[in-house]
Amino acid sequence: EIPLVLQDSTESIQRTKQAIAALKEVGAYDDIEKAKNSRKIRRGKGKMRNRRHVMRRGPLVVYDKNEGVRAAFRNLPGVDLCPVDALNLLQLAPGGHVGRFCIWTEGAFKRLDEIYGTVRKPSALKTGYHLPRPIMSNPDVARLINSDEIQAVVRPAKPAQRRSSLKKNPLRNLGTMLRLNPHAKTMKRQAALFQERRLKAKQAAKAK
Repeated sequence: EIPLVLQDSTESIQRTKQAIAALKEVGAYDDIEKAKNSRKIRRGKGKMRNRRHVMRRGPLVVYDKNEGVRAAFRNLPGVDLCPVDALNLLQLAPGGHVGRFCIWTEGAFKRLDEIYGTVRKPSALKTGYHLPRPIMSNPDVARLINSDEIQAVVRPAKPAQRRSSLKKNPLRNLGTMLRLNPHAKTMKRQAALFQERRLKAKQAAKAK
């Protein structure tokens, strides 16, 4: 079930085996196994710079009060922890990829409205902070562009411009020369044969 919200008693977990049991109970341990199996040797020179292994990110545990939850979950592979009043965009969307699996405690989830406010009321902890409202009520951009109202005021499409071709020197480019003078290939062949006969005659004259 998304969002996954656990009871506040999760914040008082002290041991890692208790954290594993809690995650298995809600069916969230498969993501940790996936992160654990993705550990492999890094490519490139980073291996020589104390960054030998790379691993995929696992779930993000967001808590309200640290009563042992940080020490219990920090050794699980791929798991990151963050207090709700210091949420980090680099942890919520690592690498710019939105949609990380977050595990919330009940107290942390309830404090979101207090920290960031709602659509109707501003934040209680941040001065003058309002949640950004969506600028577009209809996100279907293709339908908007193709609507009759917009197409009626849009300028018509311009015809495709014909680009001028690159001029080539016919004295250096045989294809261009043949388009200008189809007999040029025969003349070039005759000149090569004439030069070959002339060299043979010259060598024969030297031999005598």
